[in-house]
Amino acid sequence: VHLFMKHLSLADLVVAFFQVLPQLCWEVTFRFHGPDFLCRVVKHLQVLGMFASTYMVVVMSLDRYLAICHPLRTLQRPAQRAYLMIGGTWAGSLALSAPQYFIFSRSEVSPGSAVYDCWGHFVEPWGLRAYVTWMTAGIFLIPVAALVFCYGLICRTVWKNLKRKTRWKSAQALAGSVGAMSRARLRTVKMSFVIVLAYVLCWTPFFTVQMWSVWDRSFSWDDSESTAVSLSALLAGLNSCCNPWIYMLLGGHLPGCRRYPPGS
Repeated sequence: VHLFMKHLSLADLVVAFFQVLPQLCWEVTFRFHGPDFLCRVVKHLQVLGMFASTYMVVVMSLDRYLAICHPLRTLQRPAQRAYLMIGGTWAGSLALSAPQYFIFSRSEVSPGSAVYDCWGHFVEPWGLRAYVTWMTAGIFLIPVAALVFCYGLICRTVWKNLKRKTRWKSAQALAGSVGAMSRARLRTVKMSFVIVLAYVLCWTPFFTVQMWSVWDRSFSWDDSESTAVSLSALLAGLNSCCNPWIYMLLGGHLPGCRRYPPGS
């Protein structure tokens, strides 16, 4: 788990320094000031961090699912499996974000204006819709479905184990067993609820605005809507700040934080 948390933190740092920070600078300067190559690199890194952070949470959930629902499989080269899952996440994120190099470039805002910005170029009239819909599915809908699936099966397995122990244990052993399993079930349910809730709350405003902007023909950008888009993008980046704390606090992975009796 600590290996996954380390790479999740690394992916979240990519989001902080290469997605949130450039976006803040962009909002301050209003226009992108830099060469064409830098424009393409920034847009690539912005999406790379989003994919890496999102799917690192997914593979952590998958690893937790395998450990609880299929414990015998975890005994077979667990370190190798973890590195393969992490390496696949980084490689997949690089591949999924690579099209940014071909979509975005430093271009004139309008022909002959001599004002340049880092803009995307899409095939009319369906290109932008396809791009936003794909990003919504790849970074929001599919990961949320995977998280709900994994943690749903985890809760189901824990509940079945609880019922099995309740049926076969003696009365004295039953109390300790039920209490331990109830605490484990409660912690698992709590973590799954907080993870999914934080992810949905942070990403829903951003993708709602994005989908609204491309599918509503009457939608028009003005200063207030542009501000709303910027705030929703920053809120989405906040999810990367929440991820490590959720896993550490609710998963009991804070080795330095132990509760000792008074006077010890």
